[in-house]
Amino acid sequence: MDLTKQIKTKIVLASILVSSFSFSQTLDLNTCLKMADTANLTIRNSRLDIASNSEQTRAFKSSLLPKVNYSGDYRYYPAIPGSLFPAEFSGGQKGQYTVVQFGVPYTFGNTVQLNQTIYNPLINSALHSLELNQKIIELQSKVTTQNIQYQVYQTFFNLQAISKQILFIEGNLTNIDKTLKNISLLISQKMVLPIEEDKLKVNRLNLVNQQQKLTATKDQLELLLKILIGLDSNSKIELTTDDMIEKPLVVDNLQRNNTELEIINVQKELNMNEKTGLKMAYLPTFSFYAAYNYSYNMRPESNFTKGISSSFIGIRIDWTFFDGFEKHNKAKVNKIQSEKINNQLELIDQQLEMATMNAKKQVEIQINSLLISKEQLALSEKIYNQTEISFNQGIISSNDLIKAENDLNQSQTNVISSYVQLRQAELDYLKATGNLK
Repeated sequence: MDLTKQIKTKIVLASILVSSFSFSQTLDLNTCLKMADTANLTIRNSRLDIASNSEQTRAFKSSLLPKVNYSGDYRYYPAIPGSLFPAEFSGGQKGQYTVVQFGVPYTFGNTVQLNQTIYNPLINSALHSLELNQKIIELQSKVTTQNIQYQVYQTFFNLQAISKQILFIEGNLTNIDKTLKNISLLISQKMVLPIEEDKLKVNRLNLVNQQQKLTATKDQLELLLKILIGLDSNSKIELTTDDMIEKPLVVDNLQRNNTELEIINVQKELNMNEKTGLKMAYLPTFSFYAAYNYSYNMRPESNFTKGISSSFIGIRIDWTFFDGFEKHNKAKVNKIQSEKINNQLELIDQQLEMATMNAKKQVEIQINSLLISKEQLALSEKIYNQTEISFNQGIISSNDLIKAENDLNQSQTNVISSYVQLRQAELDYLKATGNLK
């Protein structure tokens, strides 16, 4: 009885182990994009940059609050310092000096100081610069996310294409195996020469080699997709089928909303704010400060102790009248940077305009190309089927069958290629217009 229980337990554990290894996730494109958005390490780091810069902004704002400092000074003088004092003040001869010691051996000083900026013309400019810098980092994070999404799209579509091509090859291998079976029968009946079989076997080996290469590429793309969406490299995944249809992913008249242009516009605003800050730097700054000091003095040999307190409040003015042309030269640099930003803005706008037009044109071309490729595939399949029948009837040689099979394989490849190029053109169009999501 115990042995039976042990066997059942082992069977259950083995089934659980097998199921855990055989479990695979079925993912569609939207799921892959959502997983990448939350699990991709590059995207997560870009968002940490946003959080880090936000904390730096808070740290700067905190520096504007009042500052309260404490300092303690505890001293023991084995030899009390002395000063020269005219001897005539104490009844001595004129022109003579005597050493007079001031203070006690033990001094304990404690000071509390308050500092608060009242007016600094650069504060508002600095705060605005931090806000603009935060916006730039957020936009850069958006660009990073879009780049990862672009890679997910590409990898997903390439996997779709390779999977479809592998299916085509598997179908071709099934057909050629069926033909080889028939030709073996014809050879045994001495109706076909063995060389005809050898020709087909050579063609079959080419298909097997192509299948192996595509399978290796598929494995590499799956590994890349796992990295992009944050899955373990050992996990198993399956992808839903992306129907190879002519309808594009994009729609007409999409508004341009490119993040790179937004970043340059914010940089332009940051440059203008820096220019304003340089002008404000010529104004004075005002700060309030106050201090309280308590000093405790001791002379142990005479049992003398005395506490002395002091305090003050004040306003400090700092005003630089001449800085060695530092701000003047910085203003020149700022002007040059402004011109560079304007040139960069115009250049990127032109590049994006050209990329958008080219990508849109490519979408139209690839839609037509996919339609033609699918029509060619239908004709190639029809020709191959008729050729196979003729070959089995002994009407034509294996050369004609091999040619029909190669034409079919090429038509299948053309369909896959047109599909990939269509999806690539669509992605380029979405990316150029800033509508990749």
